Amino acid sequence: MGILLSVIECTDQQPGELARRIPRDGSAETKFGSQLVVRDYQAAIFRKDGKGLDVFGPGRHTLTTKNIPILTKVLSLPFGFTSPFRCEVIFISLRTIPDLKWGTREPVPFRDSELGLVRLRAFGTYGLRVADPLVFTNSLVGADGLYTTGALEEYLRSTIVQRLNDWMGENAKSVFDLASEYDEASNAMLAKLSGDFERFGLKLDNFRLNAITPPDEVQKAIDERSRMRAIGNMGDYTRMKAAEALGTAAANPGGIAGIGVGLGAGVGFGQIMADAMRGGASSGQGQGQGQGQGGGGSVGEGSNGGGRSVADQLRDITALAKEGILTPEEYAAKKAELLKRL
Repeated sequence: MGILLSVIECTDQQPGELARRIPRDGSAETKFGSQLVVRDYQAAIFRKDGKGLDVFGPGRHTLTTKNIPILTKVLSLPFGFTSPFRCEVIFISLRTIPDLKWGTREPVPFRDSELGLVRLRAFGTYGLRVADPLVFTNSLVGADGLYTTGALEEYLRSTIVQRLNDWMGENAKSVFDLASEYDEASNAMLAKLSGDFERFGLKLDNFRLNAITPPDEVQKAIDERSRMRAIGNMGDYTRMKAAEALGTAAANPGGIAGIGVGLGAGVGFGQIMADAMRGGASSGQGQGQGQGQGGGGSVGEGSNGGGRSVADQLRDITALAKEGILTPEEYAAKKAELLKRL
């Protein structure tokens, strides 16, 4: 003997659950006069042969031929309608699920106006709810006894990534500007995706683009570019750092030796300070004097005009780098500058 449902209800829908069938497996019998209880966050749909028919909103409903007219008509053919009758009921959760996550599974290509072709990752969150229970049931739920957001997430993720690629191709110019456009992109994506959700009876309630990030090597290039922009003129920057280091040494009772440079490095540091304060303006004069005196010194020992060869200055900045007075980036930039004089 089959199950006879006198009260049909669903009391334990879990977070992330969009639809549940009563009974969970197969169908059961009910009769006129049975009670259908639909809570205020639910809709209930009578289904026959895998197709949703009559929809009920929140409330307690006594089943009659009047409030299940479509099911009554289907069951009356071809043998006539009798009670009790076999049916299945799908309870749809109408709650908004606010914190679903999306992201690019692999980096996607983007043609940057300044960096060329780069590969980017993006991620964020979105919220959805069932807006049309009948469309949702007939297009997605099918014969499943339980339907959750997990069954949808992969499809929605790929749709979101596709629409994001479209938006970036039409609107974005460079990764340097993207962070200031997240709100604009989020609003545009909300509009672009609405139709994709509505055709399944879903409503996209919110969409947020949290970040678009380049690979590590591109991020390093961006950081280096920002650093160089902040530094500006390398000569001015070197003079500033040398002056700061001298001030630190003067405040130290041990002087320059007290900050660990040592006597030899201290002499080199003093010479760099003198060169820095002169601003390197005598570079051309020194080369002229060297040539006038018979081209003293080899190409590798070129002078900057202050009596210090390039090789000596390279030794000086190497000592400063070892003592931590120059950062690796500052050392590399100054070294490149000096090597150009050879």
